[in-house]
Amino acid sequence: MFASAACKGNPLAVVVDAEGLDDGQMQAFAAWTNLSETTFLLPPTRAEADYRVRIFTTTTELPFAGHPRLGSCHAWLGAGGRPRTDGEIVQECGAGLVRVRMGEGRLAFAAPPLTRSGELEEELLGRVLAGLGVSRDEVAGHQWLVNGPRWVGVLLRDAERVLALRPDAAALTGLDIGVVGPYPAGAPLAFEVRGFPFSDGPIEDPVTGSLNAGIAQWLIGNGTAPRNYVAGQGMAMGRAGRIYVSFDAGAIWIGGECRTIIDGRVTI
Repeated sequence: MFASAACKGNPLAVVVDAEGLDDGQMQAFAAWTNLSETTFLLPPTRAEADYRVRIFTTTTELPFAGHPRLGSCHAWLGAGGRPRTDGEIVQECGAGLVRVRMGEGRLAFAAPPLTRSGELEEELLGRVLAGLGVSRDEVAGHQWLVNGPRWVGVLLRDAERVLALRPDAAALTGLDIGVVGPYPAGAPLAFEVRGFPFSDGPIEDPVTGSLNAGIAQWLIGNGTAPRNYVAGQGMAMGRAGRIYVSFDAGAIWIGGECRTIIDGRVTI
């Protein structure tokens, strides 16, 4: 997801026909894939939904996550799924109903509302900045960005500093940190984003839909970002992800390209 070429962006495993699998089997398979998320597609339980999706990390189930939203929809469509409404799919997940729309060769999901926002507490901010290795004068803003995942957002003054970060994972254990910084005016990308979900280990996420959804709501909301922009994520990992953000019809849409790399059968 969020890339048009193989071995770029962020991978996802999708089990299209997951009826009959219990929670333990789903969690065991997600742990076995060893990907950041694995999803399982099921018939919907709500009349408005086209299908239901359950999202698992290697250790737990998530009510919502971004790149599984697009990848699951891409797989559902590829398996012959047909939405009730032309051009728009309604997914049922643990966080409720999420709309996904098709257009311009990409899929985009409507950003869910933040369940927690506002600036970070002073003690937490100090810990985050120390763990990232940045000083107060390098920070242009900070915010809680909770929309399922509990992202802590930090806005730095430029994308170059974001790309240069070498965070101390041990110092930030238990936190999910998202960092964003602007590119110069006229650059192909508006922002560079990096996501460090250290609540799940000392890792960096290649491209993160939920984080970009929170960042877009934050930065468009306070006028830092335009209503439409393209962000990069994964450059520091060689993944070159692209996230297409737009504000339309009262919603913020997080879009990206999807590509099927492996297609086959799974025996669980």
